[in-house]
Amino acid sequence: MPIDTSVAHPARVWDYWLGGKDHYPADCEVGDQLGETIPEVVLWARADREFLGRVVRHVITEAGVRQFLDIGTGIPTNDNTHQVAQRLAPESRVVYVDNDPIVLAHARALLTSSPEGATDYIDADLHDPQTILDGASRTLEFSKPVLITLLGILEFSITDEAYTVVNRLLEPFPSGSHLAIACPSNETNTEAMDEVARKWNDSGATPIVMRSAAGLERFFERLELLEPGLVPLPKWRPDAGTLYADRDMDFYCAVGRKP
Repeated sequence: MPIDTSVAHPARVWDYWLGGKDHYPADCEVGDQLGETIPEVVLWARADREFLGRVVRHVITEAGVRQFLDIGTGIPTNDNTHQVAQRLAPESRVVYVDNDPIVLAHARALLTSSPEGATDYIDADLHDPQTILDGASRTLEFSKPVLITLLGILEFSITDEAYTVVNRLLEPFPSGSHLAIACPSNETNTEAMDEVARKWNDSGATPIVMRSAAGLERFFERLELLEPGLVPLPKWRPDAGTLYADRDMDFYCAVGRKP
């Protein structure tokens, strides 16, 4: 699939905000436009990456999880899921999922693994959960708990189908499995965040939708929502190294456990 560099792309804009090198002028232009409306957008990517690390460490040390399904992987950067997990539990098994040709081109960086563990990459769309599950079955044992991460992707699932898809992904996994989401929200800064969505959608990039807190909490209806519930990214169980822990952000996150 050819890569269109003339239109902003979520993975490349994220890479731009993280200070990476895999982006083009269209990505920088849109990234800067969003920053004019909400200056903190440039912090979202870093805070999201730190949240991922804290969640992975939690489920390994507190819940004994050793399997990970990372959907909406994005361009590889520092502390990818398998790196965080296998530092703590070398036997961890990680499956990455994305449908982005840019991410696919970098997938080799995601396929390194400790000798005791395993990693895999699936080229699939979030809205095709059966393909994701079929591919994940090559690496993951469905009889054991898993952490499913959906970070910075659910805003691109703009209909109520998103809730059905998330439930389908969780369905085959046992009690003790976890779901982590991170998503922008118009809950508290409604006018500005709706403007962010308008600018993004007007750019011709993949459309997004802003959900309220209630809309995000709905993803956890069948799960036990872990403390502190749905909160801005840096406020989910911050540790001594967490950046921006004293700040509110319009990018929310939560973790739930399957009972």
